[in-house]
Amino acid sequence: MTKQTDKNPLIRPGIHSGLFDRVAAILDEARGNVVRAVNSSMVAAYWLIGREITRELQGGDERAEYGKQMIETLSSRLTDRFGRGFSAASLWGFRRFYQVYADRGQILYEPRTESTGERSHKPLSAKLDGGAIVSPSGRELALAFSPQLSWTHYRALARVQDNATRDFYEQEAIECGWSTTQLERQIHTAYYQRILAHQGKAGLGNPKRDRLPGQATPADEMLKSPYVLEFLNLPDAAVFHENNLEQAIIDNLQTFLLELGKGFSFVARQKHIRFDDNDFYIDLVFYNYLIKCFLLIDLKIGKLTHADVGQMDGYVRLFEGQHKVPGDNPTIGLILCSDKGKAVAKYSILNESRRIFASEYLQFLPTEEELRREIEKERRMIEAALSENKGNGRV
Repeated sequence: MTKQTDKNPLIRPGIHSGLFDRVAAILDEARGNVVRAVNSSMVAAYWLIGREITRELQGGDERAEYGKQMIETLSSRLTDRFGRGFSAASLWGFRRFYQVYADRGQILYEPRTESTGERSHKPLSAKLDGGAIVSPSGRELALAFSPQLSWTHYRALARVQDNATRDFYEQEAIECGWSTTQLERQIHTAYYQRILAHQGKAGLGNPKRDRLPGQATPADEMLKSPYVLEFLNLPDAAVFHENNLEQAIIDNLQTFLLELGKGFSFVARQKHIRFDDNDFYIDLVFYNYLIKCFLLIDLKIGKLTHADVGQMDGYVRLFEGQHKVPGDNPTIGLILCSDKGKAVAKYSILNESRRIFASEYLQFLPTEEELRREIEKERRMIEAALSENKGNGRV
């Protein structure tokens, strides 16, 4: 009888699934690293190209006709050698990118020293080469731009005029893992301005990073107004109901979480709460893992009423009694309505509660002017409430 060995080509040893999973994870990570490295290199290359174009125009002739001809000639020659991606519009975009991020050439390079483990601070552009100051190379410059963001991210960011606003969007895109499409939507819907109007500058920080151990979390730290829900594709308000709005949110949950803000996860819809012999149902329940609290959302078509506010106050109290666990921060209730109404906001628990809030939502993507008016209206309402509370000694 011939003994079969592992060398027999007809015998295939079994592969343990755990081995395959580990090898696949290594390859996936390696490929991801390659993609990020390529992205960083291309972003750095475009910055350097933009720098050279800027210097050429400034050092030579800044006349519009000269610049146009120079860009078109450069575009033609680059396309002949490197292929697509170097149209005249792209080259002007590289120039704009460099001008917006010109200070990234001074980015701090912070390698850890072996002796102390601390970071040394040395500007990239201050390195000497034969006694002359040289600019950062593409390899070094890649350190100045996040490997999490692609060129299309930075192209969208470069169109934001205000430096502080642009920096905020860049940091949020990195921390939240926004795609370019998601970043562009947040810019177009004035995400930064809506947070600033509703929460002030305190809302622009990272709630987990900026809060000291044991420090209480402001309840409205995560909220904004208005919420823009154009992605739900809702019909006219006269022909749909709150359950239609709820279903549309569930069908578009990923995008709604992005609009809701940072750190949210979905918990339940129509959450059942029983008290004595009464049954209550909360439309939507979320949990924010950054500041460790539940968010209850009640959806309202039309104008906010005092009854809506009282109902949400009851929901929050009942939910806390039945579902809050040690370590959770106070539960927040948010009434999402199409018309908040000044009177109800002023003469109800909304005016003094730190746990019950109301925000308006917009069904359609507004124009820049319409959104600006909504933001200003929200800011005025908040400022008026704060002023009145201060006068009554409640702040």
